Amino acid sequence: MRPAESLYFDIRGLKYHVRHWSAATAASGAAPRRLVLLHGWMDVSASFQFLVDALGDAWEVFAPDWRGYGLTDWGRSDCYWFPDYVADLDALLDRIQPEAPVNLVGHSLGGNVAALYAGVLPERIARLVNLEGFGMQRTRPDQAPKRYALWLDELRGPPQLKPYAGFSELADRLQKNNPRLQRDRAEFLARHWGRLADDGQVVLRGDPAHKIINPVLYQYEEARACWQSITAPVLWVDADGSEIPKRMKLGAEDYADRRNAHRNLRYVTVKDAGHMLHHDQPERVARLIEEFLQGPGI
Repeated sequence: MRPAESLYFDIRGLKYHVRHWSAATAASGAAPRRLVLLHGWMDVSASFQFLVDALGDAWEVFAPDWRGYGLTDWGRSDCYWFPDYVADLDALLDRIQPEAPVNLVGHSLGGNVAALYAGVLPERIARLVNLEGFGMQRTRPDQAPKRYALWLDELRGPPQLKPYAGFSELADRLQKNNPRLQRDRAEFLARHWGRLADDGQVVLRGDPAHKIINPVLYQYEEARACWQSITAPVLWVDADGSEIPKRMKLGAEDYADRRNAHRNLRYVTVKDAGHMLHHDQPERVARLIEEFLQGPGI
């Protein structure tokens, strides 16, 4: 397993943890190829370990724990917002690679943030890989009253995260959520997703406030406008066994409209994988990323 070190940055009032895998080799003394990975909702940066292990040795990889996840400080407000992730990413990239456009890979939440950012500041992105981060469910203005009411109700009784008797039980839960997940990978993830509490139970390394609904409705048209502003080549990767489109009630026409918003896109579906495709098929996903980042423009 490729070793990683922990870096910490002061980002917008929070102590931000970034996992860093150094490049083992670089061709003929050249600088290593640099890559930034962004994890999804209720996940952590260590989730990319299997993907990093499958990448070539010349890649130097950075992966932050988003605010409220892993080893990064929790946020200072009641819930979490997309604009904060975008601003955090901007500050992080200024620390990681301020002098040149970045190769950016995002999964799920991370893919959504990466795609928004790539449209807001297109000059900062060299190439973008979006793994199952194809936007949120469309909303209507008439949903706003009930949405705000639900948010207020959740603030009165904040959610809690289920504790586990031990890391093995958490690994069991991860495999139940994803039957494709191998046992050794589940046990590795459990040690990074969870921590030992004072009472001897294992609790997730995440702020329960992530489960509070966002009171502001997702504006698909705004997200699409950002996607249309992306100038970098984009690799859009989904999984044939992903449950997310069905959960979002995302029809084929709507899904195609999201892809078509990108002016310079390559679209690939990974076989025998679910939403956590970097756990299910890390070798295949790694090859797709490397071929795309090192290949000619689309």
